[in-house]
Amino acid sequence: MTHPPGPQAPPVGDVAAEAVEFLHLFHEERRLPGVAARVARVREEIAVTGTYRHTGEELAYGAKVAWRQSARCVGRVRWAGLKVRDRRDVTTVAGMAQELARHLALADNGGQVRSVMTVFAPDRPGVGPRARIWNDQLIRYCGYRMGDGSVWGDPAQVAMTDAARRLGWHPPAVPGRFDLLPWVLETAYEDPTLVEAPRDLVREVALTHPAYPWFEELRLRWHALPVISNMRLRVGGVDYSCAPFNGHYLGDEIGTRNMGDGARYDQLLPVARGLGLDTSREDTLWREHAVLVINQAVLHSFRSAGVRVSDPHTESELFLRFCGQEERADRPVYGDWSWLNGSVGWAALHAVHHRYYDTRVPNPNLWQTDRVYGAADVAPMTLRERHDVARRGEG
Repeated sequence: MTHPPGPQAPPVGDVAAEAVEFLHLFHEERRLPGVAARVARVREEIAVTGTYRHTGEELAYGAKVAWRQSARCVGRVRWAGLKVRDRRDVTTVAGMAQELARHLALADNGGQVRSVMTVFAPDRPGVGPRARIWNDQLIRYCGYRMGDGSVWGDPAQVAMTDAARRLGWHPPAVPGRFDLLPWVLETAYEDPTLVEAPRDLVREVALTHPAYPWFEELRLRWHALPVISNMRLRVGGVDYSCAPFNGHYLGDEIGTRNMGDGARYDQLLPVARGLGLDTSREDTLWREHAVLVINQAVLHSFRSAGVRVSDPHTESELFLRFCGQEERADRPVYGDWSWLNGSVGWAALHAVHHRYYDTRVPNPNLWQTDRVYGAADVAPMTLRERHDVARRGEG
C-alpha cells in the first residue's frame, strides 16, 4: 500500500524516556535479555550527546513497528516483512542517489513489489535533518503551468516542478503529461542537488479496460512503485527525516485519487463521455460510474502487466486479519477510520466500515514532514546553512 500522510509533527518529548520505553518494547517483543544494561548505556550516551545510536537490529525493529502503528495504513498485515536497509553512514548526495536507485530495483522485484525502507542518517539534535529528499515520492510526474492558467501533467507537482526548474532543471522540449520529475537531494554538507530519476528503474503500466477498447485512446499510465519520501521515521526519541519507504498500490489510490480527482488528472468527464453517460445532471451518478470504470482499468492493467496491486475488498479482509493478530497479542489497533475505508465500495466493506479504532498516535511512527520548497522560492534555509549555524553556536 501507499502509506498515506501521517500527522504533521511528532510531539516533542523526553528523548531518554522515549528511548527507555522503546528499548523495553524491543527486548520484550524480541524476547532478548540485557535490557537493563542497554538502557544504562543509552542513558549515558544521551547525557553526553543529547541522542544515541540505535543498533541495526533496533533500527529494523523500530521501522517495522512504526508501520504497524501507522494509523492511516490499511496494509499493515505485512509489517513484519518490511525490508529495512540501514544506510545511516551514507553522507553524500551521490551516495544517496545510488542507494535510492538500489531501493527502486529491490522494491520493484520484477513487478511483484516488495515493501522496503531505506534509512539515512538521523537528525541532529537541535538542528534537524542531515539528509533530505525534496520530492514527496521518488517517482512523480511533472506538472507544468500553462499560459492559460491550466496545468499539463500532474497539478499536485506544479510547485515541485517549479522548484526543480529554479535549480536549473530543463523539461523535455515537448513536455508530456507523464514526464518523470528529477530528484532534489541535499545533505548537511551539500546544497540541494538535481539528480535525474533513473528511467530504466521506473516500471510503468499503460491503462486499458477489458470491456472498452476506447479507454486505451486516453493514453493514461501510472508507475508501479509508490515510494514515500517526505515522512519522518521516529524511533525511541530519534528522528530519521530521510527514510523513504514503499508498499504496493491499492487500486483506488491510482484510479480514484490520481486519475479521478479534479485536482489531479481529472479523468472522470473524459471517461463518462466515452461511456456515453448523461453528464448534464448529478443525479445520473455519472461520476460514480466513471470512477468505477477507471478503477476496473487500473486493476486489469496492473494484473495483466504482472504488477502487484490490491483491490479494496481483499485488502480490507487482510486488514481484519491484522486486527485479529494485534488483539491476540494484546496490542491496541491504532487506526484513522476515515483513511481505512476505501473510496470505492466502502459501504460493502462491512466489517472495516463498522469497526472503531484506537485514535492515539504512538511512537515508533511515521510523521509528515514540512514541505521544503515554496511557491516562489526554494527552502528558506538549506541543511548545509542550518548545520553551519549550529557549528558556530548561533542556533
